Amino acid sequence: MTFDADGFTCLNEMDLFADLTPAEIEAMHMMVPERRFGPGDLIFSQSEPVSALFVLKSGRVRIFRVAEDGKALTLAILEPGAVFGEMLLVGQQMYENYAEAVEDSVICQLTVEDVERHLVADPRIALRIAKLLGDEVARLEERLTDLALRPLAARTAKTLLTLAESAPTNALSARLGHGSLIRITHEQLAGLLGATREATSKTVSDFAGKGLIRQSRGRITVRDSQRLRSIARTTS
Repeated sequence: MTFDADGFTCLNEMDLFADLTPAEIEAMHMMVPERRFGPGDLIFSQSEPVSALFVLKSGRVRIFRVAEDGKALTLAILEPGAVFGEMLLVGQQMYENYAEAVEDSVICQLTVEDVERHLVADPRIALRIAKLLGDEVARLEERLTDLALRPLAARTAKTLLTLAESAPTNALSARLGHGSLIRITHEQLAGLLGATREATSKTVSDFAGKGLIRQSRGRITVRDSQRLRSIARTTS
């Protein structure tokens, strides 16, 4: 395996390893295996938990939880570079969650031994872990508050803005002022919102009719982020 310090590997794209030298990243990269998953493949579940940290190299992954009534609530749709998994050693707890590949995905897996040897023992990485976990807790608390208190239109606007911020930027679209392209279906968006597909589709269509977004099959483009932010702030 040839290491390219300027190319995309599982490790040099992670914020956790931003302070490491290329040589240190190379040493770790040689020990981290890659796994490939197809759309709908489960990476881990309640019935098949895995004690590991995963790094999403390419593709997208959905993290979701199943309620007692069988309804699935999507907690996040992860983009390349995201870190997830079940690793009590660093405070990651996902034993109640499922991880599913949304599309063809390549994922790198770090074992408990890898984490102990390379992450926790290195103060540079340990500090970044603390910040990462703090940010994750803050985002989860904010999301739960939104689900409990904000109307569907506000949740939809805020979710679309969040997804747009993390979506890959298309240079031509940006130059033409077309906005950020989000690859998501109405069903996937409904899972993120904790709403039905029918109610989600109605809200999205309403946004499109007002010129806030443009939608096509499996894609939504944000056209007016300022007005979406205004809607996202509403509480009734």
